[in-house]
Amino acid sequence: MDQVNGLVALACGLIIGLGANGACIGIGMMGGKYLDSSARQPELMNALQVKMFLLIGLIDAAFIIGTGIALWFGTSTFLK
Repeated sequence: MDQVNGLVALACGLIIGLGANGACIGIGMMGGKYLDSSARQPELMNALQVKMFLLIGLIDAAFIIGTGIALWFGTSTFLK
């Protein structure tokens, strides 16, 4: 049972770590593309900003859901 607890802890760390890494890279790339596009066409800046913030919320929501699932796995395994 100790080996299962260790593997679940490792899996939870990977879920949270890779999710955070992916979310940060995705938001960084999207922010860079937003700056490029707003420099090329400043008249579209407001419309693009709304879409960018909506996508940032969706990307963060996916990361937070992954964190919740990892914590659920962790607590269900360690409380037995």
